[in-house]
Amino acid sequence: MTLVDSHVHLDDSKFDADRDQTIQRALAAGVECMMAIGTGNGPPDLETGIRFADRYSFIYATIGVHPHDASKAAPETFTNLRQLTAHPKVLAIGEIGLDYHYDLSPRDVQRAVFERQLEIAAAASKPIVIHTREAWDDTLAILRSHWQGGGIMHCFTGDARQARQALDLGFHLSFGGVLTFPKADAVREAARITPPDRLLVETDCPYLAPVPHRGKRNEPAFVVETVRRLAEVRGSTPDEIASQTTCNFRELCLRDRTASR
Repeated sequence: MTLVDSHVHLDDSKFDADRDQTIQRALAAGVECMMAIGTGNGPPDLETGIRFADRYSFIYATIGVHPHDASKAAPETFTNLRQLTAHPKVLAIGEIGLDYHYDLSPRDVQRAVFERQLEIAAAASKPIVIHTREAWDDTLAILRSHWQGGGIMHCFTGDARQARQALDLGFHLSFGGVLTFPKADAVREAARITPPDRLLVETDCPYLAPVPHRGKRNEPAFVVETVRRLAEVRGSTPDEIASQTTCNFRELCLRDRTASR
């Protein structure tokens, strides 16, 4: 089967010893495409994902300021983001949103930076990749008032009610290793009710490795385990889930590139 890992942090220092081998293992497992998240350690560096996309033909990139780093954003940050949206391998703006668990940036600053990035994404006609943690209501309120396009709810760990709210706003739901955790019944129910054309899979590597690798460093090759569990949840087969999620990623993030060929 062929797969897309829609969310990887290959810049993380946990890959310093074997980054190229990690990428080769992903290819051997059937991962034909990865989207490298470009938030890195925050501004002023906005090209973390782009550096991987420039090096590997099968890796694409996002750009953005993570809510943890919102307080690092300056006027030139938004100017640079606008310019980088024109890079041919930048597919989306993200991961952006709100994180009230760690509060590494003040909440009002997080909201302001989130809204500015939504404006940039809209102007560039790019989908967005949402990070939300313990901030669901505020995240949805901002999206309802400031966003009209599609996007990805990254590493979706909500319940069926929250899934329906995100789906009603036009979002795809991306499921990662949490789907395989023994106590994640609510997440599995959300995955079960998600329409097939709104499903995506990811690793969020090096975080949240799926069973049977839980507790280890996650890597793109492990997305196979999430696909297997998702197939069980939906009464499908891994090949069907792989095909559907790959098609969904292409339609959401690569449609303009395909149409222009």
